[in-house]
Amino acid sequence: MGAWELLLVGVVILLGLCGVLVPGAPGSWLVWAAILWWAFEDPEGLSWAVLVGATCVQFLSQVIRWQLPPRRLVESGATRRMAVYAGVGALLGFFVPPVLGTVPGFLAGIYLCERLRLGGHREAVASVRLVMRSGGTSVLVELFACLLITGAWLGAVFWGP
Repeated sequence: MGAWELLLVGVVILLGLCGVLVPGAPGSWLVWAAILWWAFEDPEGLSWAVLVGATCVQFLSQVIRWQLPPRRLVESGATRRMAVYAGVGALLGFFVPPVLGTVPGFLAGIYLCERLRLGGHREAVASVRLVMRSGGTSVLVELFACLLITGAWLGAVFWGP
């Protein structure tokens, strides 16, 4: 697979990651479709293993999301700005303390956004709790799954055979 094709797969994955933070967008399915495209274009054992792993992670995340309450983020006061802060926090957390920092990074992003907006620690913590109860957990599960899939793809591309 050429560099331009890998770049296009990466752009679709990036669009999928952004789509996870947008209500109603098929973000996780875009990430999975990009991996499927990559596996069909580069049919080796490693690419198929990443596709199988991505499919399992995607399925598991969907099962977990179905068990959670439905998203009602708008009613909780969640804004696009908050989604950006949470997404950047999760992304930084995914790479800085590898993988395990995603959850604290996501929560820290929401907290920082609310702290800047509301001004107080208690108000920001209360807002984080409300957002997470109103569907933030569902977004976090989906984003974490997509980041795991993206990490596996990046590992296969850069350190694969």
